[in-house]
Amino acid sequence: MPDFIAAIKTAYLDTQSTLCAELAGLDGKAAFGKEEWQRAEGGGGITRALSDGAVFEKGGVNFSHVMGERLPPSATQNRPDLAGSSFEALGVSLVMHPLNPYAPTSHMNIRYFQVNPKKGAPVGWFGGGYDLTPYYGFEEDCIEWHQGAKDTCDRFNSGYYPRFKRWCDEYFFLKHRNEPRGIGGIFFDDLIEADRDAAFDFTLAVAKSYLSSYLSIVQRRCNTPYGERERAFQKYRRGRYVEFNLVYDRGTLFGLQSGGRTESILMSLPPEVSWAYAWQPESDTPEAALTSEYLTDKDWVAFNSG
Repeated sequence: MPDFIAAIKTAYLDTQSTLCAELAGLDGKAAFGKEEWQRAEGGGGITRALSDGAVFEKGGVNFSHVMGERLPPSATQNRPDLAGSSFEALGVSLVMHPLNPYAPTSHMNIRYFQVNPKKGAPVGWFGGGYDLTPYYGFEEDCIEWHQGAKDTCDRFNSGYYPRFKRWCDEYFFLKHRNEPRGIGGIFFDDLIEADRDAAFDFTLAVAKSYLSSYLSIVQRRCNTPYGERERAFQKYRRGRYVEFNLVYDRGTLFGLQSGGRTESILMSLPPEVSWAYAWQPESDTPEAALTSEYLTDKDWVAFNSG
């Protein structure tokens, strides 16, 4: 098992480097900094943050490898039988906030979690996925995003995409707003396959798929003209992103509950955001179309075929 974890660590560090190089290359102005940190309870990570770029207002790509003597509550809510066990976790987590309101925010993460029960053999599983949060909707972008996810899933298991898309739609949902965070993508957790190497390879393929689709979409939208109206709407909708991350996101809760580095955990939050009391967009506007036409339960791959 230690050799397997070492292989995961090497591959995830390489993934972090590739993501940073490609995203900074698209930005053309800002570069990702690099800060290594250690955790008192065990392990640490590398934070790579970018800000004030030509394309990206803020972004970050984090790598972490942490361990502890006792699982936090957020990690055992679905597995109460593992409460009190020691653990080891590795992962890469990314959030990018473009400056242009027509370019969507995106999130991606891949991770491996191993639990060492007081009795019995270690238990390990993979998780991850990616989702897209547009402020102005475009069918072309939605189709490309979901088709890329489906193509990647189908290379490993034809049942992955429908299951992981549904999981994503259910997970990235703001119950108190009764609306999804964005147009979804794929999300999976507790992935334990008979062939653990195939599950490992799947997480690496997810990261590559994310990068290919997101670079394409941002390149298409980052030079679209915009004004104060679009910028104000972007900041307003970013509020939903903040609400989800602070109220529901399991990664955020795990990081805070396990004594992770707060600056790195909250790096996912946008730099400028606003809330307006009981505000609603005017009907028959692009702003209204976001929720009426795009933040809906839609099968974008089938929509493309139709």
